[in-house]
This record gives sequence, C-alpha cells and structure tokens, in this order.
Amino acid sequence: MATSYKELGLVNTREMFKKAVDGGYAIPAFNFNTMEQMQAIVQAAVETKSPVIMQVSKGARQYANATILRYMAQGAVAYAKELGCPNPQIVLHLDHGDSFELCKSCIDTGFSSVMIDGSALPYEENIALTKKVVEYAHAHDVTVEAELGVLAGVEDEVASEVSHYTKPEEVIDFATRTGCDSLAISIGTSHGAYKFKPEQCTRDPKTGKLVPPPLAFDVLHAIEKKLPGFPIVLHGSSSVPQEEVDTINKYGGKLPDAIGIPEEQLREAAKSAVCKINIDSDSRLAMTAAIRKVFAEKPGEFDPRKYLGPARDNMKKLYMHKIVNVLGSNDKL
Repeated sequence: MATSYKELGLVNTREMFKKAVDGGYAIPAFNFNTMEQMQAIVQAAVETKSPVIMQVSKGARQYANATILRYMAQGAVAYAKELGCPNPQIVLHLDHGDSFELCKSCIDTGFSSVMIDGSALPYEENIALTKKVVEYAHAHDVTVEAELGVLAGVEDEVASEVSHYTKPEEVIDFATRTGCDSLAISIGTSHGAYKFKPEQCTRDPKTGKLVPPPLAFDVLHAIEKKLPGFPIVLHGSSSVPQEEVDTINKYGGKLPDAIGIPEEQLREAAKSAVCKINIDSDSRLAMTAAIRKVFAEKPGEFDPRKYLGPARDNMKKLYMHKIVNVLGSNDKL
C-alpha cells in the first residue's frame, strides 16, 4: 500500500526551487539520521521562517527504517505547525539514490523528492536510468534531482577518488533528454570532513590553517548560460566549522586538517542558479563536538538526554547560522 507524500503534509521542490532561483537564495538540504537532528532542523526552519529539505541517504534510511522515517517526516510537519508555522514547506528527499528500485521504494513510502545518482555510469546509461526514475516520479508528482560530473570524497556508499567537473556542453542534452527537475553538478565541492588533501591547499602564513582551492565558478557560470533559470544543486558543501573541529580535538577527538568549503564561496553560489546546498558533515561535527564536551566535562553522566540535548541545541544553532548567513532562505515562507 503506497503512501503519497501529500498525505504526510510534505511538498515537492518545484515551487520552492523556482522561488529560490528567482530570489537569489538557496534552500538548505540537511541530512538527518536521528530524532535529534530532525528536531533541530525543524526548530531552525520554523524560527528562521525558512523552507527546508530533510534528506536521507540510502544508508540513513536503512539505519532509521523506512516505516519509522515516514512517520518522522509526518511528525516533522506536525511539529513545525505546533511550533507556530502554519504552512511549513518541508521536503523529504532521497540523497544519492543509486538504483531505480530504491527511488521507487522511496516514492512509494512518502518521499516528495528523490535523487538518482548515475554520475559514475557512462553518459548514455546515466541518461537512461535518470529518465526511467523521472517517468515514475513525475507520475506521482515527485521531483527528481540528477547528477552530472563526479564528486570526490566519501559519503555513505558513494566514494570516488577523483572529481570530474561537470561538462557545461553536456547539460542541455542531459536535462532535456532526462526531464529531471534539478541537476547536481561538480565544481570542486566534495563529500566528508576532509574535502581537500593538504597538497591541494595553501597554508595561511598567519594561522597555519589550510586554505582550500576555490570553487570553479567559471564552470557554474557556463552551466547557467546553457540552462538559464534551471535549478542547480551543490553537494558536499559543508564548511567544516573550525570551532567544532577544535572542540572535538580538544576533548579527545582526532580530526587533523579537516577542511571544508569556505562559507563566502557558498554565499556567492547561493545568489546564482544554485538553489539547493547540501550540508551533512557540519551537523555531524556539531553533534559530536557537543557530545565529546559533555563526556569530557561530566564523565559520570550517562543519561543520553544530557548529551543528546546539548548536541541538538548545537546543531540547531549551526542550521540557523547556515540558513541566515550562508543560504539566505530565511523569511521566505
């Protein structure tokens, strides 16, 4: 028995992306695995009056359980209303779907948006797979994100040693033939907390901190010229906040030279046709930093609420910062 996302009070990304492209901001796409992450996402979105995409990877869906996830999404909408948001705009999105079967299963269990990632396949196979997903999704009024170009880094099951920038000359053909609603591109972002190897970076002589190479805005602008107004997505766009990394390291963690995408570059991207920016590692870092701090300062503490509560607060603070200071999606409801 299939469940439509509309029964759960969710929305797809179509209107949301159009407004974001026209308005020069981007929608936050926050990955979640736990109740605390979900609560923090909803609290942050309501307090900033922002639309939001709650996304789950294949691994996160297995971790949480597909049935529980459906009720969590329904709960997120009800929770947002309870917190004083009469018409929340919440999307439940599959991040990096790797097969038609997985995308279909998500659509049938209440997802309002899915990503099919055929970027590792030969070009024609990527088109064929994406088109098949689009046909099924559109029959259920579900929106589809596709990917062209390969991101480096590791995220759940998705791993690649090398990144290949998206080829601007392919985007019109790809978008037209697949019918996808948005396109994830590769312009130098990458997955995980170690987005760049030290040798790809320069070191700031004053602080000794690594400075990552800039994003390939020339590729982004070339893609925008080919597909004016078409919704573009950036994956692997955590900034890896240094204060969270420092807290983790201070309290026994080991994250040397963890480095992300500078927020000013993401701000610039959000003002363009980039209308969805994916952030996962940052909330993992915020959660872990808060938990490590409690464990170090109160070693006798074993009530999960006493460390997951501060973790939730720290993630909420991070999400609000991203919405207001990086993406500009606040006050858009």
